[in-house]
Amino acid sequence: MGERMSEGDFDPSGDQAVSSELAGVLPVDFTAFHSQQHRAYLRYAHLQLGNPKDAEEVVDDVFTFLLKVWRQALKEASLHGFAWAVLREHVERRLAALGRQVAMVETAWFAALRRSSRERLEMLESKLGLYAAIAGLSERQYDVVLLAFLMGNDSDTVARMMGITPATVRSHIRGARRTLSRKLGVDWIPGEEKD
Repeated sequence: MGERMSEGDFDPSGDQAVSSELAGVLPVDFTAFHSQQHRAYLRYAHLQLGNPKDAEEVVDDVFTFLLKVWRQALKEASLHGFAWAVLREHVERRLAALGRQVAMVETAWFAALRRSSRERLEMLESKLGLYAAIAGLSERQYDVVLLAFLMGNDSDTVARMMGITPATVRSHIRGARRTLSRKLGVDWIPGEEKD
């Protein structure tokens, strides 16, 4: 469905996980959650915000907030869903503070451009239309498409990250495919789904 962000596009592993000095002070389950989600949250924030510095600051703010409300967060129906909502809210606030729109179209396109050869430039130009169409999807469909196709996660991983079921992920993918097919004027082939 599109170019996936490769590890070389934005390397959020500079700070790996929670530092070893803090690991003994923080709740073990928070440390585990941070270690599991930090890299993906950084990649998502980078796609949205367009630069690593803003992405790192937002994700640091998200995990700081989650740490402050950790006991309450554990009582939520879905910890992952709650944390995902916090991430989205922080990204949206940062975009509003910067007076910018989501940068995914440009970020994904330029990442694909850096990896491409001249022969692929024409094809990439058509992908710019795809990325713009993806940016116009509903919030849930947009997140699912971004996580599954641009970031390369499988349905189970996307479901876990967003705090929804794999069946819901597949439903959002089908809906997104229909919407994108209409917007881009291409035929959607039912059953041609990503696992």
